Amino acid sequence: MSQPPIEARKPARKPLTTDTQCRTAKPENKPYKWPVGKGLYLEVKPNGVKAWRYRFELRDGGAVKESVYAIGEYASAPTVESAEDADARRAGRRFTLAEAIREREKARALVKQGINPAKQRQLDRVKRQQENAQTFEVITDEWLALKDWEEITKTRRKAMLKRVVFPKIGTLPVRQITPAHILDVLQTSAKANGPAVAAEAQRTMSGIFDLAVATLRADTNPVYPVRKALPANKTQHKRPLTTTEIGQIMRDLDGHAGRLETVSAFRLMWLTLCRPAEAAEAAWSEFDLDAAVWRIPAARMKKRKEHVVPLPTQAVEILRTLLPITGKRTHVFPGRDDRTKSMAIASFRQMLYAMEWSGKYSPHATRTTGSTRLNEMGYPADWIERQLAHTEPNAVRRTYNQATHLEDRAKMMQQWANMLDTWKAGETNVAPFKRVA
Repeated sequence: MSQPPIEARKPARKPLTTDTQCRTAKPENKPYKWPVGKGLYLEVKPNGVKAWRYRFELRDGGAVKESVYAIGEYASAPTVESAEDADARRAGRRFTLAEAIREREKARALVKQGINPAKQRQLDRVKRQQENAQTFEVITDEWLALKDWEEITKTRRKAMLKRVVFPKIGTLPVRQITPAHILDVLQTSAKANGPAVAAEAQRTMSGIFDLAVATLRADTNPVYPVRKALPANKTQHKRPLTTTEIGQIMRDLDGHAGRLETVSAFRLMWLTLCRPAEAAEAAWSEFDLDAAVWRIPAARMKKRKEHVVPLPTQAVEILRTLLPITGKRTHVFPGRDDRTKSMAIASFRQMLYAMEWSGKYSPHATRTTGSTRLNEMGYPADWIERQLAHTEPNAVRRTYNQATHLEDRAKMMQQWANMLDTWKAGETNVAPFKRVA
């Protein structure tokens, strides 16, 4: 094959060494390649597009095959560019000369390991897509599904996460969540909802991240480094309040300027010794005010068994006061933002935080307090345990003792309500009334 005359041959281009050369390279009628070195070159196309290419050889079986890796397009070095803008530009595969050389070195390192850099980039893209799909919310749903909890417990825990945690990290891939994110969640929660909610959020997040680590979707648990950043939650959930403390919290409740629904639900909890959620989620259909009876359906009870609660006159009075206000709604104590739903249990904690009782008492201590004081008043344990909807631990006794003691409990709870009024009046030195026969 004849060679073109020497005068028609173009001299070989000297290697690219400056960004100015890249920027001023002119397009020609046909694409041409301007070498940089070690397989890297700038391809200049007739339409003016300038692209970085890396030519390499890779052994495939016994044969050596030549391939080209498309690094990206050329970008002139900006005079002023923030780190975030530079990251975004490189993510769009637009590189300066210096950056293209660094990309070539990364590709060469892969080739030396027998890895095709183009295929590796595809794998990395798939991996990033998978990681981005593994958000904190997604892992949360898996974590809750693994828990051997009642559905109502799972629903309450998820509600706390939606209120406290998800707004900050819910949509983030778990691998991208840092201890700084977790600290922000905890500090914000402690300030807005009190230390008890922050502690619950911390425990829950830690469990969720443990699952992510165990399933190789996160490398570390970001909760661990900041686990001691907040003061320990010193609330003594099981300690019964003294009669002096009972009187004080009742007086503080009178002086609280919060929502009527929250205050009334809190009073109902004390007057009946029901669980906080049983009070907060009470529906009007469950009450017979004329008979002074509250029938909590099995679906809302911890043991999934209907619970009949006698109402003292003070509780009936509270409910009759609310009837013209919320009586047309499903729930006795509707939510503040969504009146079609019940109030959140967290409202109790927020109220206690505002009353400066957070850390000294939690709503769950109400039942411990009631049980302790009723025993002091001389009431039979069977009546008290039935009022608390506790299950008889002795299987044989549980089989034969099916009594609800409703009439007896009605007298007991009326005396309990009267004692609450006495303690609220500051008469803490008055001995509890003896058991009413």
